Amino acid sequence: MFGNLKIKITYKWIMLLGVWFAYFAFGIVQGGIPPIIGPVSSDLDLSRSSMGTILGAWPLVYIITAIPAGALIDRFSLKYTIAIGIFLVAVSGLSRVFADNYFTMVLSVMIFGIGGPFISIGAPKLISLWFPENLRGRAMGIYLTAPAFGRVLVLSITNSVLMPLFNSNWRLTLLMYALVAFLITFIWILISRENTYDQSDTESKNLLKSMKTFPELISIGQVRMILFIVLGMFLFNHGTNNWIPEIFIDLGNTQATAGFLSAIPVVTGALGSIVLPQYIKKQNYQLVLLICFFVAGISTLGILFSDGLVLYIILGILGFSSRSLMPIIMLILISAVGSKKTGAAGGLYFTFGEIGGVLGPVLLGVSADIFNGFNAGIFLFSGICFILGIFSLKINYMKLTSD
Repeated sequence: MFGNLKIKITYKWIMLLGVWFAYFAFGIVQGGIPPIIGPVSSDLDLSRSSMGTILGAWPLVYIITAIPAGALIDRFSLKYTIAIGIFLVAVSGLSRVFADNYFTMVLSVMIFGIGGPFISIGAPKLISLWFPENLRGRAMGIYLTAPAFGRVLVLSITNSVLMPLFNSNWRLTLLMYALVAFLITFIWILISRENTYDQSDTESKNLLKSMKTFPELISIGQVRMILFIVLGMFLFNHGTNNWIPEIFIDLGNTQATAGFLSAIPVVTGALGSIVLPQYIKKQNYQLVLLICFFVAGISTLGILFSDGLVLYIILGILGFSSRSLMPIIMLILISAVGSKKTGAAGGLYFTFGEIGGVLGPVLLGVSADIFNGFNAGIFLFSGICFILGIFSLKINYMKLTSD
């Protein structure tokens, strides 16, 4: 018994490394298109509105698949459900290489929305099972650096290394990211193992009863408020993540410079996702959400009115304030529902979140076509941050945990 316990204590960090790689694959495939929106749009004859719907295609599928994925994750082995997720993400990346029109590119991106939930919902489930409560904030902060690191890598090397290397062939560039995702699928299967101390009861292992958990959770008023905020948070993050390279190009920067500038908030966002969950006390979550949303709104406007060193600082603040919100809100849900229902809570979290994930890229793309630029969309997104900050005052953490 004690030997197995020792293995669990030490092996949890190997499991964390494995889920970090899974989320890294998520990040590089998801972030592959934004740095090369120009070449892809030109080659496939796409408007900004059309590209916006492509960027929002996987969150649209995600809305449908997140709840059943959460139920399946509560029912079946994380080893295999996460493996399926990584594999489908890799398939999505590979199929984009062969897309030759709007329809085939949309379908390719949609596949990502089938595989993605098994990673993003499976990851917090893994943390809740393998880590004690006092280490969950640190573990969650660590694995959430993975998609950020993936996007930073993609933004940094796509236009400065891979596109020149492949004579501006965006298909070969995307192929490299897909191959990495396939490799990570193999790595995860190789190193992952079952948690023999899974305390899930027979109810969480019954798929039908697992599905009944969703209406029970959504009937809680505080949960509904959190889901509304999550929707707005994803709208903002998905919209800016996907369009920010093109925003900087529209402001007169080269593709390489736009990639560098776009990487700054991703790096500081990864830092924030590690720091805030570890050092912010539970009773201060409400205040932290308010401050972060307001700072994000102000920083978003600052993109239009700054340059040089000031712009670098503003982008750093924007990333830290906007990208570090996700682990805090997820920790609130995990503490509220417990590890047995983490899959179900994660399914709701990402279902509502990806509604915003669809709206964000589409809104920015359509507004850019209508107003011949991104300024109007940036003002809109800044206002959304202020509204979310106000609504975050309605989250009562202590009340939530007592429901």
